Amino acid sequence: MSEQAGIPRPKPGVMDIAMYIPGRSKAAPGVKLHKLSSNETPLGPSDAARAAYSAASARLEDYPDGSSTQLREAIAAAHGLNADNIVCGNGSDEILELLARAYLAPGDEAIHTEHGFLVYPIATLAAGAKPVSVKETGLTADVDAILSAVTPRTRIVFLANPNNPTGTYLPISEVRRLHAGLPSNVLLILDAAYGEYVRRNDYESGIELVSASSNVVMTRTFSKIHGLAALRIGWCYAPSHVIDVLNRVRGPFNVSSAAIAAGAAAIRDKEHVENSIRHNEHWLSWTTAELGKLGLEVTPSVGNFILIHFPDLDGQRASDADEYLVQRGFVLRAVKGYGLPNSLRMTIGSEEANRGVVAALSQFLGKA
Repeated sequence: MSEQAGIPRPKPGVMDIAMYIPGRSKAAPGVKLHKLSSNETPLGPSDAARAAYSAASARLEDYPDGSSTQLREAIAAAHGLNADNIVCGNGSDEILELLARAYLAPGDEAIHTEHGFLVYPIATLAAGAKPVSVKETGLTADVDAILSAVTPRTRIVFLANPNNPTGTYLPISEVRRLHAGLPSNVLLILDAAYGEYVRRNDYESGIELVSASSNVVMTRTFSKIHGLAALRIGWCYAPSHVIDVLNRVRGPFNVSSAAIAAGAAAIRDKEHVENSIRHNEHWLSWTTAELGKLGLEVTPSVGNFILIHFPDLDGQRASDADEYLVQRGFVLRAVKGYGLPNSLRMTIGSEEANRGVVAALSQFLGKA
């Protein structure tokens, strides 16, 4: 038997995937770090979640509950859902990837908007399918443009609502119009990772639409408002037939015991969630207004972050501002990979961090 030349090769399409690169997490040496690049909550997790996590360490020799029963029941109680229609995962990223793997095949297409979450095209390409990027209008998803992009090969439409990194959202009337225009065999995935932060009467995360439909899935995460990003906890609410599919393709122990315990405690701690909402609502408004006073354009956001646009002038572009801020300990997120090369995304942080960024940008722009 002759030896084959070369090395093992991945399947076609894998090397076309652009790797996801997280936001920076280090500042210049010798300065206090304010990490505002990953939309983490400045309030951290609740004390109840910390205690549950610590208690779980007493039984590290045991496998976790493969069905995440405690966590699913806590989520169901918090949102008034049937626990049987919930699947938990290793972050909502895993749920998105499982859906792509299960419902996309070579030759299929999945739609996402041009400034949507980078995991959507990554998951699509990893499944061997074709990602279709659709133009937005005013940095906001355009329902008509999405529907115009649907072809007989479309199997999934990914919609981040609110969207990261723009912070914009679609009212539920538009989401319903989108759903009504899709063929029944197309899966509409509503990614509501930032849904808890939205304070708009015309917004819904998608729970009602899932309950009334056979082709809608809503995904959520514990990484943002619950402050458990390190534990990687995500979940979805979906019709029974989608739940059946996901339970066939997911790993048998895809959520750790510590994550299950901490997540269940976190979602029960309503006071901590309300404190996080109030903090974000105040400082989102304040930071947006103060940056506007400096002459910087800020896309109106309903999440826990803002998208800041910089002048197209030498020495004042986003890349210049990024380096200036890093030297002073403020690490924001460059969003060139999202098609926004002259913008930075800033997480709403602590009072100290928010005031510090505004002061530093005032100096950067020569307005201090």
